[in-house]
This record gives sequence, C-alpha cells and structure tokens, in this order.
Amino acid sequence: MTSVAAYAAPAAKAPLERTTIERRAVGEHDVLIDIKYAGICHSDIHQVREGWGEAIFPMVPGHEIAGVVSEVGPGVTRFAVGDRVGVGCMVDSCRECDNCRAGLEQYCTGGNVMTYNGVGKDGRPTYGGYSEKIVVDENFVVRVPDGLALDEAAPLLCAGITTYSPLRHWQAGPGKKVAVVGLGGLGHMAVKLAHALGAEVTVLSQSLRKKDDGLRLGADHYHATSDPETFRALAGRFDLIVSTVSAPLDFGAYLSLLRTDGALVNVGAPEEPVSLNLFSVIGGRKTLAGSSIGGIRETQEMLDFCAAHGIGADIEVIRADQVNDAYERVLASDVRYRFVIDAATI
Repeated sequence: MTSVAAYAAPAAKAPLERTTIERRAVGEHDVLIDIKYAGICHSDIHQVREGWGEAIFPMVPGHEIAGVVSEVGPGVTRFAVGDRVGVGCMVDSCRECDNCRAGLEQYCTGGNVMTYNGVGKDGRPTYGGYSEKIVVDENFVVRVPDGLALDEAAPLLCAGITTYSPLRHWQAGPGKKVAVVGLGGLGHMAVKLAHALGAEVTVLSQSLRKKDDGLRLGADHYHATSDPETFRALAGRFDLIVSTVSAPLDFGAYLSLLRTDGALVNVGAPEEPVSLNLFSVIGGRKTLAGSSIGGIRETQEMLDFCAAHGIGADIEVIRADQVNDAYERVLASDVRYRFVIDAATI
C-alpha cells in the first residue's frame, strides 16, 4: 500500500478537501501512474452530490486521467516506465461476458468497476484522479499518442470517448447531417469530432452566446433553441442528434428535427425522469437512444484519431485548491470548455 495525497468529498454535497488515501501495491499486471492532469466532468458533480443515487464516501472523483507510468508489475506487457498514458471511467470489468469479449466493457453485464465511487474486485472502494498517483490493471490503461498534450488529452478520456462512440456507432461522416445539443464539455468535443469525421455539423444551444466558438470548433451552423422558429425551420433535417446536456429536454420537439430513420442519442444524463409521447418516434421510424462511454479498444482508437486530426479539448488548467470554485462555475456554464486539475498542485 502507498499513501498519496488527494482531494475528496468527505460526505454528500460537502466541499472537497485535501486528504490522504491508500493505493494498492503494484500487482502482477498493474501499472502505477504518476497523474499529471485530471479533468473535471459534470459526472463528478452529480456523484459528489448524490444526484444519481446513493454514493460511497469519502469520494475522490476524477475519471479523466492523464499521466506517466512510474512502475509496472512483472507481468505487464503493454506499457513501460515513462510511457504517457490515460485512464477513463472504468478500471476493470468481468472480462468474460459477451460484451467484454466484444470490446464493449462499458456494457459489462456483470458490472464494470468504475474508476471512482465503485468497488474493486478486492472489495475496497475505488478512488479517482484527483490524486497524485493511481494503480490500474494494464488492460484498462490506454496510450496517449505523442501528438497530444497531456493536459488537453485528459478530458478525452471521458468527454472525448463519450461523444466519439455514438458518432461512430451511428456512422457520422460525409453526407450525414449531425446536430449537437449543448456546447459544454461534452458538446464542444462532439462538434470537433463530428467535423473531423466529415459530417455537416449544427449546434443547438439555448442562445447564440457561444456561436462564434461553435463555428470555430467546426460547426457549420448554429441555432438557438429558445427561438421557436428554430424547430420549424429545422424540422426533418438531421440524420443524428447527439444530446450532451444533463437537463430534461422536450423530446418531442427534438425528435421532430430528425429525418426518417434518424436517431436522437443521449449522452447527458438528467437526474430527473423524462416523459415521451411515443408517436414522436412511431412517426418516421425514429430512434431515441442512449450511449455510455466506449470500450478500451475504442478509447484507444479515439485517442489515435484525435492525434491524427490535431484534436484536443479546450481547457482551463486550475490548481487543486480551486476545485470547489470550479464546480460552481461548471454549474453556471462558466467554463470553456473543460477544467483540468494540475495534479502537481495536489
């Protein structure tokens, strides 16, 4: 066991504070990572505040982790000391179910082990990336290509793969019209990735406040959803809509923007239940879907794609002692577009 400094929430809705946690000894197939940067995801705030249900405390959030390997177990074959690596939202799975065997560990039917607010196979709670170091099985570590800066790569481990996976699954590309709902941490990555995949990209945001940013990031069009004319003008327009917001939507209105056989895919997860009139999907054979992160193989594919296309997250690097202020700013949509903690300040 190794003691490391970390920032943790001692109880639900409590401010995060500096503390010390224990990391397990490096096992046969483990990698010890010196964390350099950890992104702040809206999921961190949901879980610290128990917005998604009962949680485990003390909680060390953080599942957008970029760092450097400092030690490897004797059986490790994929990584060596000095490698630039990343860890995303999960650190283990059953590895035996059909989904795991297909590289879809995010949908492990036995339940995957989340990077934090989870319980490892050793029965101990997992702690995330707001810390100095982390020990992870090599099979759940990915390589950060040399073309990506570690600070800009960290948010790709959640915001990047969460948007890349549905874009690939629903075949965003040349000839496809893709809309992105919300231009935040997830949304700005969805715009960059959809553009790089060759799709025609439209941002649907509450206002035109971020229009210049949206166009700079790769959007072809930008519309305000607060204007009822938007829904009339864009009716039947899109093959795919990716909703990145964590607030309930008027799904009927957004489904009306799809072409026949179009899909509205949710990657944002509201804390409240939502309602739907099924005629919104019956007419036009439309799909209302959800998508989680991606498997380890697809996460590596995403990082390689981002490196090849010069894509990183737009970030604001902060000190660890600014994390509580950062949470409030995320809730106020006052970040463009992802806070990243400099782990050297922990």
